[in-house]
Amino acid sequence: MKRRYLIAIAVVVLLVFALGALPSLLRSGDPYRAHAEETAGPEGVEPVAAENLSERRYRYVTAAIADGESGRYWKGPVGLKGAFTHSPFDELDAIRSQHPEAVDGDAVYVTENGTVYRVTVEREDG
Repeated sequence: MKRRYLIAIAVVVLLVFALGALPSLLRSGDPYRAHAEETAGPEGVEPVAAENLSERRYRYVTAAIADGESGRYWKGPVGLKGAFTHSPFDELDAIRSQHPEAVDGDAVYVTENGTVYRVTVEREDG
């Protein structure tokens, strides 16, 4: 009896892990990237310092600042994937809520080494 409970608990734990990992492996839907371009920045916007953005928490934004664009993120066709995965949309939303002074429209402004970057998420064509 005890063995059956342990097996059932192990199966449930494995299913939960699979549900958490599987969506990030799916490559369906439209591909998106975070794009960063150098700019003077609009007046009244105070860019957030890149040093305040952790590379682990803001991997799409920091990659875009370093290389001009981040790696791809596939937004699933149903929208279920977004509930289980980390996306560039999440990162921009977090910056918008934590640093509203760095926002102008759909872009956030980040400064690194005296250079101001306009960071947006754009759908990749093709």
